[in-house]
Amino acid sequence: MGVDALVRKVLEDVGIRKERYDLEWASAAEAPRFVELITKFTERMQELGPLGEAEGLNREEINERLAKAMDAVSSQKVRISFGNASKAVRKDAIWTPEHIDEIITTKTAKSLEKALA
Repeated sequence: MGVDALVRKVLEDVGIRKERYDLEWASAAEAPRFVELITKFTERMQELGPLGEAEGLNREEINERLAKAMDAVSSQKVRISFGNASKAVRKDAIWTPEHIDEIITTKTAKSLEKALA
């Protein structure tokens, strides 16, 4: 869940709509659920159109922003702050998505801001 929160935060920070990313778990025994999840995600992507269209960005801008996002999550400082955030989540032992998002956002804000500058 922590990585999920970090990915959403980075995408948001570089200006890519968070609706373009989704992580849902389905076991191999849940074929109907898997089909439902993929169908809904595909429909959402069709509504948003090609990457960049809903964001109002051209291909070059999208590529620059995605490269910046990759550089940011590869940054040692971001990885360290994410590790610290993960420890805080485990210490709190509150496993709601909202709580995890809040901790990840708070603990990685400064390092992400610097990495994305």
